[in-house]
Amino acid sequence: MPLTLSDLPYPADSLEPFIDAQTMGIHHGKHHAAYVTNANKALEGTPFADQTADQLIRTLGALPDDKRGPVRNNAGGHVNHSMFWESMAPSGKGGGGVPSGELAAAINAAFGSFDALKDKFAAAATGRFGSGWAWLVVNGGKLEICSTANQDNPLMGRAVAGCEGTPILGLDVWEHAYYLKYQNRRADYIASWWNVVNWTKVSQWFASAR
Repeated sequence: MPLTLSDLPYPADSLEPFIDAQTMGIHHGKHHAAYVTNANKALEGTPFADQTADQLIRTLGALPDDKRGPVRNNAGGHVNHSMFWESMAPSGKGGGGVPSGELAAAINAAFGSFDALKDKFAAAATGRFGSGWAWLVVNGGKLEICSTANQDNPLMGRAVAGCEGTPILGLDVWEHAYYLKYQNRRADYIASWWNVVNWTKVSQWFASAR
């Protein structure tokens, strides 16, 4: 089956004031939709057209040379954004707060504290030159923070993406994710985004990744 664009799991205006409705509408309905369309176009008529997006980005080396770049960018964008929407929820209604349980314990073990995680994650997000993502991943059973360029994903492996692991939280730092509200103030966008992180969902992904 071709890749499909799922609906947002909440109304586009429900992450206000931290992420504005106009950005959400354009980001999901235009940018993410274009990744899905372009990935399907690249895969049409190939033996890879029935694979999931996750399968595609994990095995980019199996693709023909002329398909690898378009699938890397567009299936990667689809995977990244699908996770991004699910990792957020309206503030006070599933979004924000602090992690708990085994995830909180793993964060303390890896980084010393939740505040230290936030600082290191923010450094990865602000330090990504140009467009890309910051990630919290499970690698070898432990939590790590890394960043990738463009629409690369840690599932692509270190040789392709520059880092590896199973992502459990990702932040889009392409300008289209924040420019309408924050202009060039990426750091303000990152700081606000913590108010809508869905730690229940992240904890579920953490449990699966381990």
